[in-house]
Amino acid sequence: MQHKRHARLGAAAAGALALVTVLLGPVTNYASESVPGWARSPWVAWCVFALLALLGTALGLASRRLDLEAPVSSQLLQVDATAATGLSSLRAPHVVPTLVRGREPELAVLTRLLRNPADRFAVLCGVGGIGKTTVAATLCAQAKSAGYTVFWVRWRDHVDLAKHLTQVALACGLPLGALERAQAGHENLPDTVWRQLARTRKWLMVIDDADETSRIGPEPEKIRNYRGWIRPEGGGLLLVTSRDTSTDTWGPCAEVLRLAPLTVHAAAQVLADAAPRAGTLREAEALATRLGGLPLALHSTSAYLTRPTSRYQTFMAYRGALLDDMHSLLGAEDPNAADPEVARQAVRHTWELSLDQLSNEGHSLARPLLRLLALFAEAPVPLSLVTPGLLESALRATVTQGSLDAALAGLNRYGLLGIPDASATGGNARTITLDPLVRQINIIALTEEAADVTRWHSAVARHLADAVTDIRASGRSGWAVARVLALHIPLLLHQDSQLPLGDARRPVHALADLLKEAGLHAERLALRQIMLNVDNRVQGPEHRDTLTSRDNLAGALFDLRDYRQAAELHRQTLDIRRRTLGPEHPDTLTSHNSLAAALAALDRPTGPAA
Repeated sequence: MQHKRHARLGAAAAGALALVTVLLGPVTNYASESVPGWARSPWVAWCVFALLALLGTALGLASRRLDLEAPVSSQLLQVDATAATGLSSLRAPHVVPTLVRGREPELAVLTRLLRNPADRFAVLCGVGGIGKTTVAATLCAQAKSAGYTVFWVRWRDHVDLAKHLTQVALACGLPLGALERAQAGHENLPDTVWRQLARTRKWLMVIDDADETSRIGPEPEKIRNYRGWIRPEGGGLLLVTSRDTSTDTWGPCAEVLRLAPLTVHAAAQVLADAAPRAGTLREAEALATRLGGLPLALHSTSAYLTRPTSRYQTFMAYRGALLDDMHSLLGAEDPNAADPEVARQAVRHTWELSLDQLSNEGHSLARPLLRLLALFAEAPVPLSLVTPGLLESALRATVTQGSLDAALAGLNRYGLLGIPDASATGGNARTITLDPLVRQINIIALTEEAADVTRWHSAVARHLADAVTDIRASGRSGWAVARVLALHIPLLLHQDSQLPLGDARRPVHALADLLKEAGLHAERLALRQIMLNVDNRVQGPEHRDTLTSRDNLAGALFDLRDYRQAAELHRQTLDIRRRTLGPEHPDTLTSHNSLAAALAALDRPTGPAA
């Protein structure tokens, strides 16, 4: 690196100066009484002076070369106004929130790196709308106040990036001659630019929206090899914002900071800061929960609430309207959404940009896969359920395991879903998590796009029913998956599943029995309660299936030692069966025995009652 060459030259100069001092000592004392004998000879003096002249000439030439290659001052030069004409991306955003909520840990890490990059660069990454640009702009404002020179480069393509980074290097003192040699092909242009950036300190450069990481280049360089336009060797700090969250993309010298949604408290404060008259902090928290803590959604909501012409003026009114009008309230109908700059400011369309990028990378399954996952319940989805067969049922097209895995990896890389590392969980218990807001927006999109949405719901329902059979066959190894599946199996009882109630009941009862075997009584209780509610509503309280469901719920309560509630349910069933079936009917006798067992347990001295 260039700064190391400068250090070596400085050391050599220091050594030469020491030698000169030794030689000059006796010569400068020529007229003193302590002049050594060898120094009295004229030819010795002339040799010494000749040697000094040669050393001075050599050091002068070396110094001149350094002056051509690097600025004398360790401070950055100001961006030349003429050179920056038309390059507005070199200027950081002017509008920065006075108070950025919930990002204090990330800003602390970035501030530390700004003071001492130590051959590292920073990456702010996460799903679209998570607030990467806001955090970067906040750091820029802090850096300017501390005397740093700030450059802001908006990613568009590799040609544009090369032009802007060259401009940054010129602003940092890169000689025009060095640039011309590189442009003529005599030297590598990225090497030339980064040599200059490495020898200049106290600067901050942001490359914003660098989402298409495979195209940053120059080809065929990978970012992680650090031979292209992104490198860790600057004398200042390089900060990249991107939707690409893969640490493999950025390499070992990157400080990767993956932004998560804001906490409910921080998100509520964002709303309260922007719309202080819209309600209390508690009401803001309820709305923030509905918005999933996504900063872009919070910004969009705040802008709406503070607009005088808006129909909904309070946090609670807006929250209620989201249930029926999310499509328009979160910007899905913006007529200019085809423009990427506009799309980034609309909650729905900013995620569509990520899906477009995945399609351009060859992952055409990413969009339909995300739509399909949105149809599951608002709960983690077992990874084992996401199979080629699931997509084939919805798409009516052949899907390979390899293309499915690539689509999952792409969605995870762009932050549209979460998949835990295999080492963190058991293999069969691994799950996929989907942000509630991502889920809701994708359901809206699917409703608009799909000619037959019922086919997609039916594909999910049939797949869930088949999964129960597979899990029962797997024995104890399937218990962990059964626990998560219990959160999704009630979808079979919804009218969108297109399953007759009788067909839906069988996998629900089968899974409940499996949960009992696994000792998962709380999950079993919840499933039995849902089944009873559906039977009561659809078939009536005295239907044979409803009576069976009531008995099943009583049995789950009994196993949880809630004997009082179990006895009450058995008594209700017994009364109905006595009246409709008669006292001697086998089902009536079964209810009588069940009630007796619950009452006996309730009377035991050691048996706790609920």
